[in-house]
Amino acid sequence: MRQVTSWMAGVCVGFARACAVAVVSMLVPAVWAGAVALGMWWGAGNPWSWVAPVVLVGVGTLALARPVCRMFRALVARWTGTVLPAGYRRPGPVTQLSTGHWWNGFGYERTRRDALMDQRWRLRWSDPATWRDVRFTAVAPWTAGAVAALPPAGLAAAVVALTGPEPVARLLGGLGLLAAVALAPYAWRVAEPVAVRFLRPSPAMLLAERVDELTAQRADTTVAQAAEIRRIERDLHDGAQARLVGLGLSLATAEKLMETDPEQARALMRQARAGAATSLSELRDLVRGINPPVLNDRGLVDAVRALALDSPLDVTVTAAAPLSLDPPIESAVYFGIAELLTNAAKHAHATRVRIALARDDIGIVVDVEDDGRGGAEVRADGGLAGLRRRLAVFDGALEITSPVGGPTSARMMVRCESL
Repeated sequence: MRQVTSWMAGVCVGFARACAVAVVSMLVPAVWAGAVALGMWWGAGNPWSWVAPVVLVGVGTLALARPVCRMFRALVARWTGTVLPAGYRRPGPVTQLSTGHWWNGFGYERTRRDALMDQRWRLRWSDPATWRDVRFTAVAPWTAGAVAALPPAGLAAAVVALTGPEPVARLLGGLGLLAAVALAPYAWRVAEPVAVRFLRPSPAMLLAERVDELTAQRADTTVAQAAEIRRIERDLHDGAQARLVGLGLSLATAEKLMETDPEQARALMRQARAGAATSLSELRDLVRGINPPVLNDRGLVDAVRALALDSPLDVTVTAAAPLSLDPPIESAVYFGIAELLTNAAKHAHATRVRIALARDDIGIVVDVEDDGRGGAEVRADGGLAGLRRRLAVFDGALEITSPVGGPTSARMMVRCESL
């Protein structure tokens, strides 16, 4: 009885999915059929009887191509778990110039609204994904759509035939019903291979997307390096350099007073020693953000343990084995962990943090979990988004799970060969 119930449920679910695939696949052909019917209704004597259908077919296909493909990808991802990236080009920033005009990456417009509209249409026409979608709307009705339409067509034929009085019609109706029931669990499955074949991004689309990503990463790196250089110059000029100049003057004055006023000279020497200690502390703060010596000398694991000792939180560090990584990857992972620790103390108000470093067949995996209040979000202008971009330079990724109320779990994954 349980097997029969499961089989009936599979038939019903398959029939519903087949109907959904057939409807989505036939949306654009329905526009074509409507255009042809409109031309026939106007008649051959009307000059619009052939112009209007052509215009309607072109406009309708371009307008429905992207929504139809999005629905198709969503159905395949929901039913089979196969996620197909859209591969659409992303619009760039729209910037207002000193002349008052707006630049959208293609041309100049007087208003921001006009610049955005012009950018949208230019991207739509120049994007290879648009023509891929148009091609799919022409292929899908004859492949996935035709196969998925068999169960509803068989059921419709059975309903019509079984109402007839002739025995042959009833026989054909029974065969149609049998075909609908037999094909329902399988007819919709054609959608996945068709979508994978015709909707996945082409190598040119993937290359263009990668170039855009690397361009953004290069811009971020350039901005970060310029800001770091300005910070070092400013801190050296305003802090350590001024204090060292004052230290030199104090020592010169103490040297002159050594014979005439020894007590004053000793006081100046004590001030100079305090100034030297302060200058050393300022220099240590200045080089924060540059690789610490322990990272260069003893590797990533010991550097993270030293970072944990300096943290005000109760940090536990576990490592599966000693990790030998390339210096740029070590630096990226180290400062990523440092940023996550800072967020846990500053924003999440955590008390305990667990850091686990491990390796797999692909690269290094770092899990950072805290007991804070959660609610962390990856905003476009936030630190987590910047960390994700820095890891992407090494084909790495950052995953954040942070429900409101906590805990927050962050996983960094970086590909590397020198393990």
